[in-house]
Amino acid sequence: MDTIHKIGRRKTAVARVYLSDGKGKITINSKDLTEYFPTATLQYKVNQPFTLTDTLGNYDVKVNVYGGGITGQAEAIRLALSRIMCEIDAENRLVLKPEGLLTRDPRMVERKKFGQKKARKKFQFSKR
Repeated sequence: MDTIHKIGRRKTAVARVYLSDGKGKITINSKDLTEYFPTATLQYKVNQPFTLTDTLGNYDVKVNVYGGGITGQAEAIRLALSRIMCEIDAENRLVLKPEGLLTRDPRMVERKKFGQKKARKKFQFSKR
């Protein structure tokens, strides 16, 4: 099997994921998965596509991720991995789609407007 490359995005995080046959080693920005994502929740999010498709430990994953926070980065990686799993086998789509792993979450931070404190919050109004 050749290396498969896909991109996943979430908020302002962008993950470029390269998947190839191997022993299940996940490298994120030249660090191990447990080193980059210390919490079990984030590790679970990254491994979720493999767990649902019963392919945990079958592939080596190399990830370049930047932007956003660690949760957004983990979810961006999850989206890219889900897209790769669908490319490997079309049957995986039937498992991943109901879990919502193939949906690009479009929610982003609203920009701050001029003349206001934040995106929606205004400066305090004084009548007199």
